[in-house]
Amino acid sequence: MSVQDLRPGPGVALAIASAVLFGASTPFAKALLGGGVNAWLLAGLLYLGSGLGLAVLWLGRVVSGRRSGEAPLRRGDWGWMGLIILAGGVAGPLLLMLGLATTTASSAALLLNLEGLATMAIAWIVFRENVDRRLLAGAAAILTGAALLSWQGGSAPVGLGALYIAGACLAWGVDNNLTRKVSAADPLQIAMVKGLIAGAVNLTIALSLGARLPGAGLTLAAGIVGFLGYGVSLALFVLALRFLGAARTGAYFSTAPFVGAVLALVLFAEPVTAQLIAAALLMGIGLYLHLAERHEHEHLHEPMTHEHAHVHDEHHQHGHAPDDSPGEPHVHVHAHSRLAHRHRHFPDLHHRHGH
Repeated sequence: MSVQDLRPGPGVALAIASAVLFGASTPFAKALLGGGVNAWLLAGLLYLGSGLGLAVLWLGRVVSGRRSGEAPLRRGDWGWMGLIILAGGVAGPLLLMLGLATTTASSAALLLNLEGLATMAIAWIVFRENVDRRLLAGAAAILTGAALLSWQGGSAPVGLGALYIAGACLAWGVDNNLTRKVSAADPLQIAMVKGLIAGAVNLTIALSLGARLPGAGLTLAAGIVGFLGYGVSLALFVLALRFLGAARTGAYFSTAPFVGAVLALVLFAEPVTAQLIAAALLMGIGLYLHLAERHEHEHLHEPMTHEHAHVHDEHHQHGHAPDDSPGEPHVHVHAHSRLAHRHRHFPDLHHRHGH
């Protein structure tokens, strides 16, 4: 395959699969809140279910002796992991649960589009990822749809629930951009560690404030929703970050609210209002503009050394030590030489350059 034929690979499919799982979790979380589960406690159960489920998979891999084919988290990654857990594992889910308690499930699901905007804005402004006019136009359409959806009229036009959900989206936007810093490492390990620590912290705080664990059925249901909607979804999201960068992965992830909204309409028989339809159309236009992007120009790869799963393509032309893993893909520390060329690309692990 020539360098001109390079594409984002499975990145788009991984991001959308992650979005489907997370989007489906929103109405189910709403149902659990309706069953009387405390909001902060539910946040803990969702993440703990995520961490425990992934821990079973991780232990199974260790016991069987199978190679993960991924680089482990290194010492320099743990500072980033702490910030990721604080923003995305504690603040984000708590604010979402508080928002779901006072917002219809379909509206909450669509408001979660703000996470993609927050991710893109932080990636653009703070981490200097390239964002062109098409992406900005798409972001404007999504933001307009979210504003329309949260508008309630009267003396308090924007509901408190919508503000809580917007806060959750901001926290996850920070989380998504920080996760890019560790995306070369094993996504199963990243999601497992985040789930176990965030779940334990949220659960401990909720219980210390007087919350009580629900029955075994509701606890198990929360664990399953967390494993799929937070654990597996996050692992897929981390993989997508490698191919697409934070801004574009966040844009593709904006499909999540549409999945949640459709499920909410079915599960809770919520009315299909003109406001809901108009907001969905605006968000759909914004998503299309994101999906239709094509980015290609002459660019320079500066020398760098890092570790991640890779094959020997145009960007990986290097020698091997005797103890490096055989076969491909494989994992080892490797160096990249200075390289200038032109092809279609996204801000993946090797294309985080200026414009």
